[in-house]
Amino acid sequence: MSKTKSLRPTLLALALASCFPAMAQTNAEVLGELRALRERVTELENKLKAAEAKTPAAAQWGMTPEQARELSRVTVKTEALEDSRDASGLRLLKISGYIDPTFIYNKAQNTSGFQFLNKVDTANGGDGYNYDNSYFGAAVLDFQKETESGTRWRLTLAPNRGVGAVIDGSSPVHEASVSVPLGSLQTRLIAGQVPDWSGYEYLPSTQNKLITHNLLFDFTLPTAYTGVGFEITEGKWIVKSMLANMNSTKRTQGNTTPVIAYRADYSRGEYQGFGFAGVHGKAANYADPNGVDSRVDLFEVDGYFIRGDWTLQGQLSYGAQKKAAIVPDPLTGELRDAKWTGLSALAAYKFTPRFEGTMRYDYVRNDKNGGGLLGYTGFVDDSGNPLYTDTRNGIGVDSTLGCETDPTIDGCSRGANRSALTLGLSYLFDLNTTFRVEYRFDSADRAVFYDVKADSYRKNNQLFGASVLVSF
Repeated sequence: MSKTKSLRPTLLALALASCFPAMAQTNAEVLGELRALRERVTELENKLKAAEAKTPAAAQWGMTPEQARELSRVTVKTEALEDSRDASGLRLLKISGYIDPTFIYNKAQNTSGFQFLNKVDTANGGDGYNYDNSYFGAAVLDFQKETESGTRWRLTLAPNRGVGAVIDGSSPVHEASVSVPLGSLQTRLIAGQVPDWSGYEYLPSTQNKLITHNLLFDFTLPTAYTGVGFEITEGKWIVKSMLANMNSTKRTQGNTTPVIAYRADYSRGEYQGFGFAGVHGKAANYADPNGVDSRVDLFEVDGYFIRGDWTLQGQLSYGAQKKAAIVPDPLTGELRDAKWTGLSALAAYKFTPRFEGTMRYDYVRNDKNGGGLLGYTGFVDDSGNPLYTDTRNGIGVDSTLGCETDPTIDGCSRGANRSALTLGLSYLFDLNTTFRVEYRFDSADRAVFYDVKADSYRKNNQLFGASVLVSF
């Protein structure tokens, strides 16, 4: 029986008793006592309700008082950890990374072995950037931080294998950028060093289905931008643009004109969309012996479609650079303009949720003015003498013609058209580990691949690759 119910009979007895022995009391006095008793009962009822309200809610769930106290201690500790995290600047900090040790066999180069964290800079013992020595074989650590105001900060480290190693020679910084909201989270100021955003393929191995990159990625697109710009999100559109140095962290003397780089993406849904990107301005011209920058105009359009087990991706590109063709005019010796077009198409199918097959085909038309692609337009031997063919990547004129000694030879004014067919398989071993194998057949319509073992030039080459990709 509750305390409230036990009080009511006692009060009634007192009220009745007060009516008999106290006849001398007036009616007013009796009413006053009854009123006081009623007020006392109300006070006790209020205290009982207050005591019930103080009972821990956990007791209603079957928790003992000790369990309720333990829950309270855990709550206090959690709040203390959150305060410590915020004070240390770890709130909204994301750390991720990956490594992908890679095995590459290149038939023409007569090389076979693993490559991992190897140098790119040829001036410091590196192997240079080539289609068989791209951004794979890397160890990458990515830090992303967002502040309460919505500002995003990013630092990505990729020693020897990031864009910093390609454009600077020794920098381990792949990306160092900030994104500051201007009035709203949909309009942002972006600045810093940002990897190129052109094409359907991404630079990190974690975002690609194959080991090597397509021909357009390797030889027709910029590497990175250093500058400032804007990013605007409007509905299904994302547009970004920068005023920046292309492939350079600092301009050299006599070169003062930056480039304008932009990209726009439209997403029709989660599984399909398209985008386009372009670059216009002045950039390094490796064909110019004086190191003077020249005009660059690049434009590409790409798209993707994902439906069930199928993935389809494609890209079309156009590029031109003033006075950057590999072979100069045979009569005047003047530098000529380099122009090229290209396409790349990829199809992938998942045989099972973990096992996927991929096929990619690339084609670059490079037969104008002796050929010449972005960043691959001028070469010299150990003595400083110009050479007109990149015999490893298959860019330039027919290597059997002797154009380096006599550019007036018939055929020296025509570059080689390049293609590549790549077949690959990947297996998702677990959520963080992927095994990949790849076979690639590169070809050209001119003898531009040097066969090291046979000491001769070929029109094609074969490559085999395998990698273990582990990410977190």
